Amino acid sequence: MGVARFFHDVLGLPVLEVTTICVNLTLVLLFLFVVSVRRALVCEGRFRFGKDGNSGNASPICSVIDEETRGVRIGLVFKLSVLSCFYVLFVHVLAFGFEGGALIWGEADVNLSLLSVPAAQGLAWSVLSLSALHCKFKVSERFPFLLRVWWFLSFVICLCTLYVDGRGFWEDGSEHLCSRAVSNVAITPPLAFLFVVAIRGGTGIKVCVNSDLHEPLIVEDEPGCLTVTPYRDAGLFSLVTLSWLNPLLSIGAKRPLELKDIPLVAPRDRAKTSYKILNSNWEKLKAENDSPSQQPSLVWAILKSFWKEAALNAIFAGLNTLVSYVGPYMISYFVDYLGGKETFPHEGYTLAGIFFVAKLIETVTTRQWYLGVDILGMHVRSALTAMVYRKGLKLSSSAKQSHTSGEIVNYMAVDVQRVGDFSWYLHDMWMLPMQIVLALLILYKNVGIASVATLIATIISIIVTVPVARIQEDYQDKLMTAKDERMRKTSECLRNMRILKLQAWEDRYRLKLEEMRGVEFKWLRKALYSQAFITFIFWSSPIFVSAVTFATSILLGGQLTAGGVLSALATFRILQEPLRNFPDLVSTMAQTKVSLDRLSTFLHDEELQEDATIIMPRDNSNMAIEIRDGVFCWDSSLPRATLSGIHMKVEKGMTVAVCGMVGSGKSSFLSCILGEIPKISGEVKVCGSVAYVSQSAWIQSGNIEENILFGTPMDKAKYKNVLNACSLKKDLELFSHGDQTIIGDRGINLSGGQKQRVQLARALYQDADIYLLDDPFSAVDAHTGSELFREYVLTALADKTVIFVTHQVEFLPAADMILVLKEGHIIEAGKYDDLLQAGTDFKTLVSAHHEAIEAMDIPNHSEDSDENLPLDESIMTNKTSISSTNDINSLAKEVQEGSSDPKAIKEKKKAKRSRKKQLVQEEERVRGRVSMMVYWSYMAAAYKGLLIPLIIIAQTLFQFLQIASNWWMAWANPQTEGDQPKVTPTVLLLVYMALAFGSSWFIFVRAVLVATFGLAAAQKLFLNMLRSIFHAPMSFFDSTPAGRILNRVSIDQSVVDLDIPFRLGGFASSTIQLIGIVVVMTDVTWQILFLVVPMAIICLWMQKYYMASSRELVRIVSIQKSPIIHLFGESIAGAATIRGFGQEKRFMKRNLYLLDCFARPFFCSLAAIEWLCLRMELLSTFVFAFCLVLLVSLPHGSIDPSMAGLAVTYGLNLNSRLSRWILSFCKLENKIISIERIYQYSRIPSEAPVVIEDSRPPSSWPENGTIQLIDLKVRYKENLPVVLHGVSCTFPGGKKIGIVGRTGSGKSTLIQALFRLVEPEAGSIFIDNINISAIGLHDLRSHLSIIPQDPTLFEGTIRGNLDPLEEHSDKEIWEALDKSQLGEFIRETGRRLDMPVLENGDNWSVGQRQLVSLGRALLKQSKILVLDEATASVDTATDNLIQKIIRREFRDCTVCTIAHRIPTVIDSDLVLVLSDGRVAEFDTPSRLLEDKSSMFLKLVTEYSSRSSGIPDF
Repeated sequence: MGVARFFHDVLGLPVLEVTTICVNLTLVLLFLFVVSVRRALVCEGRFRFGKDGNSGNASPICSVIDEETRGVRIGLVFKLSVLSCFYVLFVHVLAFGFEGGALIWGEADVNLSLLSVPAAQGLAWSVLSLSALHCKFKVSERFPFLLRVWWFLSFVICLCTLYVDGRGFWEDGSEHLCSRAVSNVAITPPLAFLFVVAIRGGTGIKVCVNSDLHEPLIVEDEPGCLTVTPYRDAGLFSLVTLSWLNPLLSIGAKRPLELKDIPLVAPRDRAKTSYKILNSNWEKLKAENDSPSQQPSLVWAILKSFWKEAALNAIFAGLNTLVSYVGPYMISYFVDYLGGKETFPHEGYTLAGIFFVAKLIETVTTRQWYLGVDILGMHVRSALTAMVYRKGLKLSSSAKQSHTSGEIVNYMAVDVQRVGDFSWYLHDMWMLPMQIVLALLILYKNVGIASVATLIATIISIIVTVPVARIQEDYQDKLMTAKDERMRKTSECLRNMRILKLQAWEDRYRLKLEEMRGVEFKWLRKALYSQAFITFIFWSSPIFVSAVTFATSILLGGQLTAGGVLSALATFRILQEPLRNFPDLVSTMAQTKVSLDRLSTFLHDEELQEDATIIMPRDNSNMAIEIRDGVFCWDSSLPRATLSGIHMKVEKGMTVAVCGMVGSGKSSFLSCILGEIPKISGEVKVCGSVAYVSQSAWIQSGNIEENILFGTPMDKAKYKNVLNACSLKKDLELFSHGDQTIIGDRGINLSGGQKQRVQLARALYQDADIYLLDDPFSAVDAHTGSELFREYVLTALADKTVIFVTHQVEFLPAADMILVLKEGHIIEAGKYDDLLQAGTDFKTLVSAHHEAIEAMDIPNHSEDSDENLPLDESIMTNKTSISSTNDINSLAKEVQEGSSDPKAIKEKKKAKRSRKKQLVQEEERVRGRVSMMVYWSYMAAAYKGLLIPLIIIAQTLFQFLQIASNWWMAWANPQTEGDQPKVTPTVLLLVYMALAFGSSWFIFVRAVLVATFGLAAAQKLFLNMLRSIFHAPMSFFDSTPAGRILNRVSIDQSVVDLDIPFRLGGFASSTIQLIGIVVVMTDVTWQILFLVVPMAIICLWMQKYYMASSRELVRIVSIQKSPIIHLFGESIAGAATIRGFGQEKRFMKRNLYLLDCFARPFFCSLAAIEWLCLRMELLSTFVFAFCLVLLVSLPHGSIDPSMAGLAVTYGLNLNSRLSRWILSFCKLENKIISIERIYQYSRIPSEAPVVIEDSRPPSSWPENGTIQLIDLKVRYKENLPVVLHGVSCTFPGGKKIGIVGRTGSGKSTLIQALFRLVEPEAGSIFIDNINISAIGLHDLRSHLSIIPQDPTLFEGTIRGNLDPLEEHSDKEIWEALDKSQLGEFIRETGRRLDMPVLENGDNWSVGQRQLVSLGRALLKQSKILVLDEATASVDTATDNLIQKIIRREFRDCTVCTIAHRIPTVIDSDLVLVLSDGRVAEFDTPSRLLEDKSSMFLKLVTEYSSRSSGIPDF
């Protein structure tokens, strides 16, 4: 009986005390169960329970390391935690003693059951204290999960008890005092501390590793990062709470994160995994597809690949939707309970518990759903990017013409992004109907048959949004097309910025871009205003639906009650989400469909013919290459094939030369062997591996060594031989970083000759069987050319098959076979002597060359001195004479002496290199907080910030009217069905509609204001950035890869155009809505302020803690995006070379690696947002639960039930609003980084002014054309070495000046200084007595003409290429074309001056492009003309022709010619010889040739002996 009575007494205790006993005893039992299970498993020997619970097969090496390297440091947190536990235990023991004493000393009213609470707590805290202490012996860095839950619950119970005791004390005074109440107050501070520790989880015990002993056993191939994300092995609790991210965030809170801090993504999340799955499914679908007219569906391939992830995600999304409707359903019961209708005991607490659990599940599932969706999107993006990249490497030439490189980059940057982002909307398609059905069920319960009207109103509001969304989609489409066009032009301008500056055209092209932006802006304006209208519809639709529902209910004579109305309002608010998302869903689906179609079309485009060349097994025959009846054509629409009737055989080990006039099809001939040019008929057989050297050098960004190795392992001896064979040794000595020098974008900091030689070295290092060389010797000087030919073709490739295109007649005798091409046919083939005797076109080519040689009037004595030397030695003597400065000899000596100690040299080199800085630096990023200046300057960018207060006022009025409309419905309706309404139904409805629709008009005003503000600010930012980039000095473009600039003008600008204005508006609205909710809740239960204030403080602290990491993660993400875009552009430009070497796989790998580098920070930044939201929502869920418990605990009648119901209605929204507020702020700050990045590029130090009004030269300047160089010193950048060392000389007006010197001697730098692409460090240049540094850049450059080394054509027409400034008539243009020998060719095409020019001038041969450059110079008619190795890419006959035109048309001008072909400069009036940036000689050619020690004489002798001493090869 006694026991039964005891239990009866215990159950009769207050609810809180029963809860305390139950919770503590349950947890004690659970603890004992867990411990016993572990013991059992340990006994079986199958489980070694360690710090992270991993299985017991740790390697012996690891355990040795652990023993030796671990040192344990006990932190203050751990000591305080244990102390708090023992203190709480002590208080409970005291309380137990006090109650027990009272019982023993016979107090009559002491009940035995009262001992049960301190006894249960004493037992519990004994277990807790020992468990906490045990962590020290186990060296746990985190407290056990059970322990933390226990502390957490203890604190919650403590707070509730405090509240109950406080209320009792308030009502009963000191009578309420008892030992339990006192002990509860005493333990509150330590429990509060343990509560914080429970949330953070760390014990404060640190394991210190002795780094000397600890070596990582496996080093991943990823630089600077050895850990894989803890997400991979996270346990259930860690996944639910996202606590696996804690270590990264704690690093971020201490210091700005770097890439090396961010762990690798798990293997299942890597790009390779996703790409393999998607690609195999796509290939399967392509194989199954029978009809060629119908494309296989890319959507289906994506679904087949990722359906499992999507299905798992759908479970979370579905559960979340179900749970979110629990609150609205229960509100009416809650209002009834508060109105005094209690259907069962403790109903209030039960309802509060249901609300709390539902909110808790909703919070957890939301975060899992969102993170899952983000990861799914990341997988799809990685896989599609890899597929687009692979396709870009395989495109056929005709397909390539329909997609420029800018467009292909856009497929990756924009379309793939859109398809990945659609994962957010994936579940909305099936969830929308489900949400509407659930809403209708709840409404049916509350308003009866009127819910049918709800359905009709819902359908109407959905239908209304469809046409608006369609218009929006149309605008988006047009906007994308306009953006594509602008990006295409921008990318072209950036690639050719050097030529734009040399020709003083940059302003014209900038205005073109501004015009294109104008078109884009027109569509942007329409898109943003239609978006504003959609926002208005979003917010109006729930109001419209609720008005229709209530009106129908009243008309049908239904009785509305406060509870029913509040339940309906809460339902409408939930319904608002899907209704608001529907138009968004429709437009996103449409946009995604457009992107998918674009991608699908691209992935379906024609690839290079697999069977274009037949690869034969190596040992099959003696044949290396065989072409039978080959007909090839670049463009099938042209009437004439590019190459036809090609028939030839090349045996192994043969050297074949290919020659012919400009445009005869020499490069196309090599392309047909590579399989690049579409084959119409015939067959091409190739036996062995191929190495290809293109005519215009393709150099990757990276250092010189990487370019030469090109993916093959380093072999020191072979590498050294390659450098020697390509005459690169001297060049590398001139570079401060040797072969570790980082090459700028497209090899910008190498001279033309150096680029070609790096290409040659790359080919030689590959050790292929067949070498295809496309005129590689034209870009180097005569001396280097002959040395290269001897060392490279005749020595290094002696036993290889070589086919080389050349214009240098002097190399032809060394060939085993010569092919002469004309108009796409091989007209002659044979040996040198046989072809000469035949006396056809070949003879014309050779005789043109000999005329040029004979024109060089070489004095006699030079013959005596060198004649008897074999060519080998003469070249050797030239070599030494050229290095007239002794530094190279001394360097050679040093190397020989030091060769015994290579280590010392290595150290020296390393030290030297680390001192110097490279040309291309890491991409800069701001660290730490986004400065307030960025926000202010953005806000002030439009209308001086006047719209901002108006936006805030409109939003505040909207919120006020919304709350007023809900308050009115709650107040005016009766509590229960029998009561009388306070107003008539008509008044009720009219007031509600006036308030509700009034609020939606303010939303419309806000949306329009936000769009207006965003448009003005985006346009201002864009124009500032564009002007800043176009006025940047050339050094900026040399050291900044184009990908970086494109990233800012495309991705960052898109964010500013479309994202940031709405993010700002969204943040303002979230803030005001949150304030509204808190105001309504505190109005009803003011006590909630005690929780809201600390909650706000905790929220702000957490947000600050999170932002420290998030900000840096977003910056790192932006930076990691550039290399992907850069590799894309670079690979598409060099696709022919990559394919020629068969390196597609390696580049694919590189792309996947870069995608993973991007995924690392991206994945962490996604998870970090969810980490923060989860914690915020949990906090707000507890506040909401506290509010409910308060409402239930208050005596009946002390509060108006309908107002309490209103508070609950708003409280239901608290967690989503709070997380939305924090999210909108964080996303805004993350997006604002785009503005920060655009600002960086709006403040690039500008080059000198375009025009200086006070010192403008006369319009006829320069009249004479005299150029004086006075002690000119030039360096490219402060941190780079001096290139020209005090050059002084005068070029008299109207004379022809030849500038010669070895590659890298400073010839091109001199020209750049003349055009002020590089400003002199010291000294000056005068033209006709005007110091060129004192006048504007435009005045200088527009009065000089140049025909550069790399001829550049812009996409458009031939007219636009010759005269972009539109200063000349058609007649003048035709004259220039006729003079430059292109008139006839252009007339033949029939399109005349509108003849199209493709991107990079790809439909024109290099020689023809050079003639167009000549046409530009002829049109400009300047007094000074500079030829920068202008005739390097043309045959001798065309070269002679160009020289004749220049002599005739520019006879009164000063012509400065840099040339490698000696005949080009031999008839100059003066010759300047440069060596290592100094003037070696400057005199007339005849004088220099008379001087036996002259460097010029050596060069001439070398050239002529090379050309006439042909048999020596």
